[in-house]
Amino acid sequence: MKITECPRDAIQGIVDFIPTKDKIEYINRLLKVGFDVIDVGSFVSPHKVPQMKDTDEVISSLNLDRNDSKLSVIIANLRGANKACSFQQISYLGFPLSISEEFQKRNTNMDINSALELVQEIQNKTIQNNKKLMVYLSMAFGNPYGEHWHPDLVCNIVEKLNQIGIEKVSLSDTIGVSCPENISPLFKLAIKEFSKMDFAAHFHSSVKDAKEKIDAAFLSGCINFDSAIGGFGGCPMAKDELVGNIPTELLVDYFKFNDVELRIDFSALDNIVKNIPKYFT
Repeated sequence: MKITECPRDAIQGIVDFIPTKDKIEYINRLLKVGFDVIDVGSFVSPHKVPQMKDTDEVISSLNLDRNDSKLSVIIANLRGANKACSFQQISYLGFPLSISEEFQKRNTNMDINSALELVQEIQNKTIQNNKKLMVYLSMAFGNPYGEHWHPDLVCNIVEKLNQIGIEKVSLSDTIGVSCPENISPLFKLAIKEFSKMDFAAHFHSSVKDAKEKIDAAFLSGCINFDSAIGGFGGCPMAKDELVGNIPTELLVDYFKFNDVELRIDFSALDNIVKNIPKYFT
């Protein structure tokens, strides 16, 4: 079982700018937990996501000594990809592709076909720089724009990513519309059709619905989950009000209850949960 902790997703929608030193301190605390991956920031337009404008300084200041956690960042164009590839500390670049044409235009100012062409270019760049490109497939469980959705539609996009050589895809519920009835069939179909690809679950959800979503994905074969301590966060480009991430502490409790082995420091996690930074509250 692998967990990606998402402080980037947790803080990107906070209006008041969080001092860079506070971000560094928080992520350094997360590094002590031993998450498989930490999504630390993004190289996107500071006009769209001003909270992330100091990502380069944050990454350069992290204490990565004797730490096995991999770092990931979000990028939305070649300029961001080039910048991310210049950091030795970064292992993964995440690109936001969407099932929804409307959301793709909102998020990256291009249509899906153009975005897929860009994915190919970024994939070439990451290979040249010994990085991995993972694709966040947003609106993977539906959208608020009235556009058609079906598991086959999602898998059609996954097939195109597979042809490009993408190995990891995060099926992302950007606005909290996922439920067991659409989670289970999508994960089962994707894992069956693309057995060599690595699928992750990135859910936005109310706390009361989070457990059933985790359960549906896990029982359908998913062994990679994204989460954020406290359940904070959401996508500022989405139409609806922000819906928080799956709380990491709830995710961990679920796996402990089901006797799933986790390679994390539970004491370090508990310390963070009990001392949430004030800018979250």
